[in-house]
Amino acid sequence: EVQLVESGGSLVQAGGSLRLSCAASGFTFDDHAIGWFRQAPEKEREVVACISSRISSGGGNTYYEHSVKGRFTISTDSAKNMVYLQIGSLKVEDTGVYYCVADPAWWVEHCEGINFDYWGQGTQVTVSS
Repeated sequence: EVQLVESGGSLVQAGGSLRLSCAASGFTFDDHAIGWFRQAPEKEREVVACISSRISSGGGNTYYEHSVKGRFTISTDSAKNMVYLQIGSLKVEDTGVYYCVADPAWWVEHCEGINFDYWGQGTQVTVSS
């Protein structure tokens, strides 16, 4: 059974940084795409960062949504089965619930197009001005 448990959300000031963590179980990063979605207030969920599976033709391609490029970094620790999202230079518009996601679409080269099957419960990030 796939499980994703996020942590690390907090109230932070604009300009600050934060690291979100996701404890993953029930699958491996080799044959699953993983990522982070964000749902801002009154907006639809959007993918902010993802990594295609390591065995895909993309070989672990990383995608970042345009507004977070250069500020967000997604990473994994296979030994600990952890997924991280390092967030820097926080902006008020980064406020939202952040979800860790995974999907067994191992063949997909570009993860941003995946309709992710597995979702964590979310962790709240609030950025104050």
